[in-house]
Amino acid sequence: MLTHALVVKIVAKEDRAEDVAAFLAGALPLAEAETFTPVWFALRADATTFYIVDAFANEADRTRHLEGSIAAALMANADELLAVPPAIEPANVLASKVVA
Repeated sequence: MLTHALVVKIVAKEDRAEDVAAFLAGALPLAEAETFTPVWFALRADATTFYIVDAFANEADRTRHLEGSIAAALMANADELLAVPPAIEPANVLASKVVA
C-alpha cells in the first residue's frame, strides 16, 4: 500500500523551460531503476511550471528517493535551470488508484 508521497514544484527560467522538460523526461529511466518508487510522474502545468509527484510504501523509501540520483541531478543543475529552488513537499497518501 502506498502511504507516503512527494509533490515537487519546479519553476524553470523562461529560457530554460525546454531544458527542464527534457531533463524530466530523461529522468524516467532513473525512476524506473528505483524499485522502491512504484509511482513517479513528471508533469508540466504551464510553460515554466513543472511537478514531480511520486508515492512510496513507507518513509524509508521516500527518504531513499530524496537521496537518490534524480534529486541529485536536479539539485546539481538547479542554479542553471530553475528560477527558484524546487519546493519539495512531503505528503501522505489518502487514497490512490494506479492502473498501467
